[in-house]
Amino acid sequence: MRLALDPRSSHPVYAQISGHFRAAILADNLRPGVRLPAVRTLAANLGVSRGTVESAYAELMAEGLVTSRQGSGYYVLPHAPGELEIPPRSGGWPAWQDRLSYAGFEAMSAYLPEVSRQTDWIALDGGACDPRLFPMHEFRRLLGQVMRRDGVAAVEYGEIAGFGPLRATLAQVLASQGIQTGPGNILITAGSQQALSLVAGLILPPGSSVVVERPTYAGALDVFRSRGLRIHTVGLDEDGMDMDELEEILARHKPGLIYTIPNFHNPTGTCLSGQRRRQLISLAGRFDVPVLEDDYVGDIRYEGHAQPTLKSLDPDGRVIYMSTFSKMLIPGLRVGFVVADGPVYAHLLRSKRCHDLATCNLIQRALKDYVSVGRYHAHLQRSCALYRRRRDAMLAALERHLPPGSSWLRPKGGLFVWVNLPEGVKASDLLPRACEDGVVFAPGGNFFLDPVQGEGFMRLNFASNTEAVIEEGVRRLGKAMGGTKNFLPE
Repeated sequence: MRLALDPRSSHPVYAQISGHFRAAILADNLRPGVRLPAVRTLAANLGVSRGTVESAYAELMAEGLVTSRQGSGYYVLPHAPGELEIPPRSGGWPAWQDRLSYAGFEAMSAYLPEVSRQTDWIALDGGACDPRLFPMHEFRRLLGQVMRRDGVAAVEYGEIAGFGPLRATLAQVLASQGIQTGPGNILITAGSQQALSLVAGLILPPGSSVVVERPTYAGALDVFRSRGLRIHTVGLDEDGMDMDELEEILARHKPGLIYTIPNFHNPTGTCLSGQRRRQLISLAGRFDVPVLEDDYVGDIRYEGHAQPTLKSLDPDGRVIYMSTFSKMLIPGLRVGFVVADGPVYAHLLRSKRCHDLATCNLIQRALKDYVSVGRYHAHLQRSCALYRRRRDAMLAALERHLPPGSSWLRPKGGLFVWVNLPEGVKASDLLPRACEDGVVFAPGGNFFLDPVQGEGFMRLNFASNTEAVIEEGVRRLGKAMGGTKNFLPE
């Protein structure tokens, strides 16, 4: 064991030793029941006397942190969460830490309650599909096959741009969506969040401005806030982004990027109409501004006809397209991709190298096999059929259990239902009450630049739970909304 002991310190050596173990116990790095190093062994490792170590352990025993067992040694005692507090750091932190500033999660954290530990907790706030549907055994076999077939090559860093055969397969998939591109224009990323961060870092220097929908994906707001950007928001209706408002913002503020989610928008579930897609491309060309198209669940459609991607309508390489496998398969897969043209791609490639060298090579190779033999398409079809039933179950449950004045749109795809709360009901007030009843949702404030604008909304995920759980979760929400006269106007 290596402890940083300072013989010149004003604190005795035994106190430095006890302080190390105290901090580890209070931080739960040493859990209840763990045996501390034997006195003789620790003394020899640290080059101190046995009496010094015994004094340190005696101090921990006096504080109720450890106990001694005859002939066995010293063991960490259990304690209730919050019963013990980590003492403040003597001397404070270095001055440079006072200069740190990060606003990324300020709006979101203000709306997150203390999470209950009850076992029947129902989570309707998730942002992904149901990972239990992922064919784990099949993918595990693919991983084994890849390692046997490719050997050491499967566990090396791999190409910065991503595994070449996977990029070639993606180019074929994208061609079916009208996006004519090649492997040399596709960059594999660690999920779409990294793609978003890479694009923002390349195109938007600190102090520049970006246009987003109102509301929009909370993770995008996080990225843009963290870079110190000026964020302009454009309202939505059932046909997507308001083009008149967008044109006014482009003319007035000359932003450096338009970020949009045209398919099954997060959080509202709306789709940008075909006419507005063409208007958006026209406006971007007229004002010479790039567009970042986030197509995170474009394949998860339950009804209606697919609209062309913005990238497929792009005549001059102005649109940067990004998508992910993490939503459809499992969140922990962390494989997304960006399609970009010209110098933008070359710069993104260099930026990717600075971030993490390359996305996991083994996972990319297994994913290529999974996609190329049709397994992904079959999984997509099965999942969409199931998620459609879950969507219908949620819409029916909302009709049964939510109070008058509630309203929502029927999403034609995606993962979410965006609920407009009755007049007088605030999401930030409702959330703690819902938690008391064992259900959690994503409050609307998470998705607005100004959280107050989202007080009248909540986002519900229907894809990640069974129909029975959805029914019970919405019932609990209705109970929380109608449980007191303070929640609904007289």
